[in-house]
Formats: sequence, structure tokens, C-alpha cells
Amino acid sequence: MNRPNILLITSDQQHWNTIGAFHQELSTPNLDRLVREGLTYTRAYCPNPTCTPTRASILTGQYPSQHGAWTLGTKLLEDRHVVGDDFRAAGYRTALIGKAHFQPLLGTEEYLSLEAYPVLQDLDFWRQYKEPFYGFEHIELTRNHTNEAHVGQHYAIWLEEKGCHNWRDYFLAPTGTMDPKQRHHWHLPEEYHYNTWIAERTNALLEQYKEKDESFFLWASFFDPHPPYLVPEPWDTMYDPSNLTIPELVPGEHDRNPPHFGMTQQERPNFMYLKETGHAIHGYGSHLRPEEERKQLVATYYGMISMMDKYIGRILDQLDELGLAENTIVVFTTDHGHFFGQHGLQAKGGFLYEDLIKVPFLVRYPGQVAANRQTESMLSLIDLAPTLLSLAGLPVPHAMAGVDQSDVWLGRKSSVRDHILCEFRHEPTTIHQKTYVDERYKLTVYYRQSYGELFDLQADPDELSNRWDDPDYATLKSVLLLKYAWAELGKELMPMPRIHGA
Repeated sequence: MNRPNILLITSDQQHWNTIGAFHQELSTPNLDRLVREGLTYTRAYCPNPTCTPTRASILTGQYPSQHGAWTLGTKLLEDRHVVGDDFRAAGYRTALIGKAHFQPLLGTEEYLSLEAYPVLQDLDFWRQYKEPFYGFEHIELTRNHTNEAHVGQHYAIWLEEKGCHNWRDYFLAPTGTMDPKQRHHWHLPEEYHYNTWIAERTNALLEQYKEKDESFFLWASFFDPHPPYLVPEPWDTMYDPSNLTIPELVPGEHDRNPPHFGMTQQERPNFMYLKETGHAIHGYGSHLRPEEERKQLVATYYGMISMMDKYIGRILDQLDELGLAENTIVVFTTDHGHFFGQHGLQAKGGFLYEDLIKVPFLVRYPGQVAANRQTESMLSLIDLAPTLLSLAGLPVPHAMAGVDQSDVWLGRKSSVRDHILCEFRHEPTTIHQKTYVDERYKLTVYYRQSYGELFDLQADPDELSNRWDDPDYATLKSVLLLKYAWAELGKELMPMPRIHGA
């Protein structure tokens, strides 16, 4: 058998339960197709519910506390080992189309950033850029979510090549001239949407690889359904807000939680005590929204998912048309989850509920991964790199902390993990927490804090009853704290094996 090609397709900030095959209120026929034709993980987790840390973990097979890109506004240092280098060394072609977010929007003399202003919008620079980027020999990037002013790089070049010379009309100042009051409906024509761009450019590369009979590791990295909530017609009216089931806060559920949970339900909470670096702290503000607004947000969020699904379908169709599907491992996932009303929360922040840290995860590999199968086996996104290397018959570097999941994918084992670690460090000391999850329980500890969280995911799957201070759970808490300590010890890296006695 030829060595497999690898196509990684990711969305951005997608709740784990937003695939039509499992949620009758959504339409995602192409993701449903992957469900029918492959393996679905029902307990896949991110290593950090933030873009940069988890995306760097996908590349390195390491936790954020190991690879160093610990929050937004940091970067994955260029000396870190990345999986693309392993595939390139083995003769694979490597490419990334869409969102990278491995570097911040502002660089310094010490920490340069290619994803920063002003180079972000220097289109001549990107027309000429041919250097490898984190293991990818070919990249086509942009940094904007919907109408954000960060638009530029290869997407803006493509817009101009397509004849959309007024592309700035569809984006916010100072880059563009779009009215910031416009919400939900994006007047950008679908033919110029970045979903169209990502699918078109991904398919062009697939055709190129087919013509040259080249093995590939290709990442198609979509930006939706990450806020701002905007989508072109007809997707903006695809879902009637009045017909959707909207998650709600359960009265009293934050009474026994750490203080920042309940503060989100205040009109003007003061989170200045957490603001250590002076930069924005995502999620630490009021999450209160009028019911009508919350329903519309969900309708638009679903519309963004359904539109993205259409273009994922175009990529899957291209694999079929080129005869590549049978020997291509397709993985679909996202970088982290999303709140759209669960626990009274919106978007993301230091609230490590399943809604935020669980992710959709689908695998298709015809003839190797059984079709239409689900597993409750645990998986972390740090497992992606070692698993893909293993399936390609390539050695897994000792510095990777992820677990090879290939035996689960191929049906040889029911599970290879007994726990998950999820990190969230959004400030050096004031917002620093870690979550340990096993088959039944979830424990969250906070740096230099006596409060925490303990949830029984079997008896309390909606995570409404925090048992951290419950005397009936005191013994269990001690056991879980010890297991968490073991997990931290167990993740320490061993860059090489011990090869001699001294």
C-alpha cells in the first residue's frame, strides 16, 4: 500500500455538538458524510481553549506549557520542532491554506511576527514570500475573522485577482469602510468569501499533487464559526431564531463556582484584579445578552457552520474526482469549543466546561478506519501529530507528548488514554488554571487559589453542581488531585531515551 496522504480540515471555535448527524437543528451534509464514512470521537479535547496555544500544539504534539505559545499575543518560537518538518524530511509536500495564528498581530525587535502589522497587509511581500513557515513549504494565509480589519496576506491578493478591487468595502476600519453597526448579514458576495478561497486553493494544490504523484500533508484551515457573527446571504437567514433551542443559564449554578463565573452574570463586573499584563483578557466581562440577541447569535453561528460545510464538501468532492480519497486520511476537527448560552456564557474564557474544551473530531481513511463508527475513547489534539506520523510509517519524535491513537483509529484497541489535561493560562499568574478529566470526573485547579471545580460527568453531565467544597466528595477530591499530579509528572518530556547506565 502506498503511504497515505493527509488532509487536515479545521474550523475555528466550533462547539462539539454542531454537526447535523448528531444535532437535528443543523444542516451539515458534508460533515455528516464524514461521520458515515469514518470514525467519530465523542470525547476529543483541546489542550487549551484558545487559538494560538492549541494550533501550536497541533503542530508540535506538545502542551502549551511545553512548546511555549501559552496564550494569545505570544508565538510559537521558530526553533520548536514541528510535524511538518518530519513529513517534509520523508518527501511529503506540506501546505497550509487559511488560518495560521501561530504568531501575534504585533511583533517586537526580539519577537518578530510575520502575522503582524504592517507586513500583514504588504501584499507585495506576500506575493514574493516563498520561505517555509513552521514546516509548511507552501502557505496561503489571512488573519481576519469575517469583517475584521486584519484582512490581508494571500486572501487579499486573491480578492484582487478575482476582480474584487473594492474588497475594503467589506471590512472594518482602518483597513476598510464597512459600517461597524452591521451585524449578522455580511454583504460580501459568497464568491469572494474566504471559504470559497480556502476550498479553491486547497483543490488547486490537490490537483497539483495528483499530477505529480506526490504524497502530501495539507491543512485546510477555515476561520468560521469564530465571531464576529457574520455570514453572506442566503446563509444569514437559513435558520429562524424562533425555531432554535437556545441554551440557558440554570439559576444558582454558579453559586459554588469560583468568583469569575458568577461575575459574568453581572451588568458591569470589574475584572481589573485579573488584568496583569494590561492586555485584553478574553471572556472576562458581562455575558448578559437579551434573549432576542442570543437567539440571533445562534442562528448566525449555525449559518456560518452550514456555509463552511458546503466548501468542505467541495474539497471532499475534489478528492473523489482526482481518485485520491482511498489513500487519503481526512481529519476534521476544530481548535476549541464555544459557548452560545450554555451556563449563561458566550464565546470563550476561563470556564473549562465541556462546551469549551471538547471538540468535534472525525477521521476517514477508507479500508483502514471502519466506517460509521463512534468511540468514547479519549483523544487530545496533541495526539494528532504522533498519530499521523505513525499511520504514515514515520518515527515519532521523543519530544512529542501526544499519544499515538492509531490503534484506536484502526480498531485494534478500544482506548489508549485514561485522562485529558487542558491548560488555560491567559495571564502569567492571575489567570492560570489546569483541568484534569478522566472517564467520569473533571477537576480544575487554579494557581495560588484555594477554590476549584470538581464535576461528576456521569451523574451531572451538564456540569451544574460543583463538588469542590462538598464534604461528601472530599476523599474523591484528594484522589483526583493525586491523579492530576501524576498526570503532570507523566507529561514531562524525554527528548531521548536512556541509552546507557551512565
